[in-house]
Amino acid sequence: MEKEQARLLADFMENSASAVYEIQKLETSGGRLLKFHQWTNGKPTLAAFEITKPDSDTGYYFVFIDWHQNDNYYLVVYAHDRSTTCAEIRQIQEIDGAPHLIWTYKPFKRDGKNDQRKAYFKQMFGSTTIQIKLPSSALEVEKFLGQVFKLCQNRLMADRIVEKFKLE
Repeated sequence: MEKEQARLLADFMENSASAVYEIQKLETSGGRLLKFHQWTNGKPTLAAFEITKPDSDTGYYFVFIDWHQNDNYYLVVYAHDRSTTCAEIRQIQEIDGAPHLIWTYKPFKRDGKNDQRKAYFKQMFGSTTIQIKLPSSALEVEKFLGQVFKLCQNRLMADRIVEKFKLE
């Protein structure tokens, strides 16, 4: 996404008064997020947030980062333990006159079972491509966060489906 779009979304998140989510902005230094994760070290970062949903004991880190250092910003959602990413979103598309984040489920596990994961994701969630409307104000951030949290939870569920059902 373009830098200004990423900045606008980060500003909406920072100014949100959500009753459902706790939003804590992380400190950056010189436009960098220091000592967060090896994949973010030294890369331009507009903003980063720890976002938790206390009633479900769920949380993620949302990082607005120029991951490839080419002025193309990503919203990277990290697991709350920072062990891995749950979603790396950069594509924005106009749908019905409103900008939407576009994310596609593409598992890259090396066990030969990615087709089963994709089939499960599509069966459970309707498509392997997810569209999330960007908030147009801080008032719409709560709904946006709910959709991103759902995307991350669904992705993790689909990733683990072969272990859960012992799929061959």
